[in-house]
Amino acid sequence: QPHLVESGGGLVQPGGSLRLSCTASGFGLGYWVVGWFRQAPGQEREGVACIGVGGTSTNYEDSVKGRFTISRDAAKNTIYLQMNDLKPEDTAVYYCAADPFLDNLVYGLSQAEYKYWGQGAQVTVSA
Repeated sequence: QPHLVESGGGLVQPGGSLRLSCTASGFGLGYWVVGWFRQAPGQEREGVACIGVGGTSTNYEDSVKGRFTISRDAAKNTIYLQMNDLKPEDTAVYYCAADPFLDNLVYGLSQAEYKYWGQGAQVTVSA
């Protein structure tokens, strides 16, 4: 059974940085599209970033463009989300998700496209 685990969340001041990791077991993450999502209290879960199989294609939600970077490390079977210039509105539980059949990153920010999900990591941006 594919399993995803997020790590790297925490408390950071506005303007600071965090790097989230999503490590897979039970399958090779390098062959699947992977997305990062977030859910703030009282809000719907939203797509933040996604990365294609080769690692060269990416898609970002507008509010994080230029601040967040998604990347792969195939040797570690891990996807990263580097988050810079964090803002209080980035506070949320962040989830990674993967799907073996998704192949068009146009749909990669839609949670309905993903079958496998991690348990989430809390990111809090506060002074």
